Amino acid sequence: MSTQTAMDLDALSRAIEERDAGSQLALYADDAVVRIVDRNHPPGAPQVLRGKDAIREWIEDVCSRDMTHQVNNAVSGPYRIAFTEDCTYPDGTKVLCSASAEVSEGKIARQLAVQVWDD
Repeated sequence: MSTQTAMDLDALSRAIEERDAGSQLALYADDAVVRIVDRNHPPGAPQVLRGKDAIREWIEDVCSRDMTHQVNNAVSGPYRIAFTEDCTYPDGTKVLCSASAEVSEGKIARQLAVQVWDD
């Protein structure tokens, strides 16, 4: 019998907003899978990141960009979380990400991120 530990969504939100890649990565399971759907990766061919090394590259890339991040609409349950992330580049370009994830033992196990940009 396993004990479910809730995801610390406040810690994830802080890490995203502070562009803290290490703290974000610590909240992913070692074998986590992230699917990303955006203008370069449509639903029929999403980008799929498997494991912490691949996820690390993605998170470090996002955190290295000169932009602000604000987490909104965050909700959590014992096995799922969801939130939106509003990002703004210095030139005013906006990015919106809607994310939902399965949680296991307090860590993200499977995540879907849908991202859209201003043109």
